[in-house]
Amino acid sequence: MPGEWGGFGFLKRAAVAAVLIAPACAAMGVNVVSFRLAFFSDAVSHSAFAGAAVGLLAGIDPRLTVAAFGILVGAAIVSARRWSDAPTDTAVGVAMAGVVALGIALISARGGLRSSMHLFLYGDLLTAGDFEIGLAAILLAVSLVFSALAYNRLLITSFDRNLAVALGVRERAYEYACALLLAVVVCFAVMAAGLLLATAMLVVPAAAGRNFARTAGGFFWWSVAASMVSSVAGLPASAAWNTPTGATIVLFSVALFGASAIYARLLK
Repeated sequence: MPGEWGGFGFLKRAAVAAVLIAPACAAMGVNVVSFRLAFFSDAVSHSAFAGAAVGLLAGIDPRLTVAAFGILVGAAIVSARRWSDAPTDTAVGVAMAGVVALGIALISARGGLRSSMHLFLYGDLLTAGDFEIGLAAILLAVSLVFSALAYNRLLITSFDRNLAVALGVRERAYEYACALLLAVVVCFAVMAAGLLLATAMLVVPAAAGRNFARTAGGFFWWSVAASMVSSVAGLPASAAWNTPTGATIVLFSVALFGASAIYARLLK
């Protein structure tokens, strides 16, 4: 952290959390872009609304209930897509409507919860402690290991599911694993940027990486690089401008995407 900001412990912890969460989001964001799962991640992020409300009402750490609801919603959407005739976007829309309605109902019934929901609506990396940093480090490791093992198989599945099956890819298992890990990553993105911008933490760096990349492997690494640059630039900028950390990081990601779009256009 440059200048006087480096003297604050909470800013240092926020910086560590940012550089752990951002690449995990980018690693899974590649799958979001490849599988067109932006709406899916939106539904999972909105489940944080209901999950936090349930946790606060039950006296449970809301971070645990947010993660539980995210995993539950992710599994429910994948199952509904596989076992019903409803299109994917319809299943996602129904799930999103349900969790948002549940959250609003619970918060309205207990008006005192409204002030406690601010963190989940807007996110705040500055509140990250050692526990959150430890979990973020584990999540990053799991995301990278999963990507190393599953990236090629998921890439084939995104192009042609029948071809993937013919090649012996257990596409159903990989799809469930990807959805559940994505749900957990989205929950961490909610902590960083709030449920309104959680999906942007995944989609925007991956979209920028796709513009810069010329190979499938490059797509992954450019996405991770874009997320890291946005985080490293966004955190001190948010401290200097007195703006929300997550929103500032996303703004830098969007600016980087704009630059990547121009770069891709000039190469055509």
